[in-house]
Amino acid sequence: MAQATFHFPRGFLWGTATAAHQVEGGNTNNNWYAWEQEPGRILNGEKSGLACDWWGGRWREDFQRAADGGQNTHRLSVEWSRIQPTPDRWDETALDRYLEMVRALTEMGMMPMVTLHHFSDPLWLMEKGGWENPAVAGYFETFVRRVVETLKDYVSMWCTINEPNVYATMGYVMGVFPPGKKDVAAYSRVTYNMVRGHAAAYRAIHALQPQARVGTAINYRSMVPAKGWFPPDHWVTRVQSALYNDAFARALQDGWVRLPLARKRVAEAKGTHDFIGVNYYTRDLVSFNLLKAGDLFSRRTYRSEAELSTTGFIANEPEGMFEAIKWARQFNVPIIITENGVEDPEDRLRPRYLAQHLQQVWRAVNFNWPVKGYYHWSLVDNFEWERGWSQRFGLWELNVETQARVKRASVDFFADVCRENGLSADMVARYAPEVFAQLFPN
Repeated sequence: MAQATFHFPRGFLWGTATAAHQVEGGNTNNNWYAWEQEPGRILNGEKSGLACDWWGGRWREDFQRAADGGQNTHRLSVEWSRIQPTPDRWDETALDRYLEMVRALTEMGMMPMVTLHHFSDPLWLMEKGGWENPAVAGYFETFVRRVVETLKDYVSMWCTINEPNVYATMGYVMGVFPPGKKDVAAYSRVTYNMVRGHAAAYRAIHALQPQARVGTAINYRSMVPAKGWFPPDHWVTRVQSALYNDAFARALQDGWVRLPLARKRVAEAKGTHDFIGVNYYTRDLVSFNLLKAGDLFSRRTYRSEAELSTTGFIANEPEGMFEAIKWARQFNVPIIITENGVEDPEDRLRPRYLAQHLQQVWRAVNFNWPVKGYYHWSLVDNFEWERGWSQRFGLWELNVETQARVKRASVDFFADVCRENGLSADMVARYAPEVFAQLFPN
């Protein structure tokens, strides 16, 4: 049996990622809570409810599980509607709770990365038009300043906005996130204002904390033409990828927002990322379809032979991870894998998915590409937005009724990776033997 270890650079970040609305529970003042109350919006009519009961204090035991598993960092988000429940009021108790959480992380030996916007918005902001309203950049900057002033003694790595491309596409094109619109013009306004909001937040953070590292997390969706010989498939793949993968990130590089209905200058956004976060899950085959004007004349599928997750939501395509990192290199800043994982309640696919994707991250590191960390999605099963509780991404299983945590085998696998700062042949032989020959050929 081949014996080798794919080691990562000293100081590499190993952690898991979470989001406030998905784990805290009891968030009743934001757009997602309101969305959950509308019939037909969430699969099976499910609600976040207590979620993982972090607001009730169970964050501490979950953090301890992460620390015991050798993780040296954790990515979490703060809930805007808790901190600023109305435009003219700040909740100091909520700010103190987040301060307690990030302090605890540092005391447990884990560096906090704080995401300032992870899909959820206060109801008062939505009443003002949400991210369609040009004033939102100023509202967001004010909120960010208050959070950074409170947490800066323990946090120096900030993600301003998680997956702005997903937020805009799902809420304003597909209509499955709040506010449920299918309006390309609204999508363009939201994307433009999110770029402005990020730029304002970036400059505010650096004014308060010059040594801070500030970036965004982009959902990179690998896309390849379904038929390599068919030029329209190549064309529509390029268009889809440029709009979905490129538009936001390139605006932070050169200050231009390139959208379906407009090309706008946002000069203040140029050069406003100290790192780029890459969230990678899967790869699509893209084919041209003249009947699908609402989908930019495209149809997206998975390879017929691809290994699919439990609900068919994710195809296991590890080569797309390498492609995602290669894509991120164009921005000439450090790269962090801010999310990667698979929904798998039985924990059968997750071990090989993890092994195969980490091997692709190592490939990139071995080319001296500036990959600085990896955050697995997620620490514990949580409320997966419009898909409710139907998908289980956690290393730890959650019993929603009892709040009990049950350890999956992948907990020990990821812990071994974190402690070794690498992926060894022995680990793969124990946890994912079916891909051993692929990853460690004789």
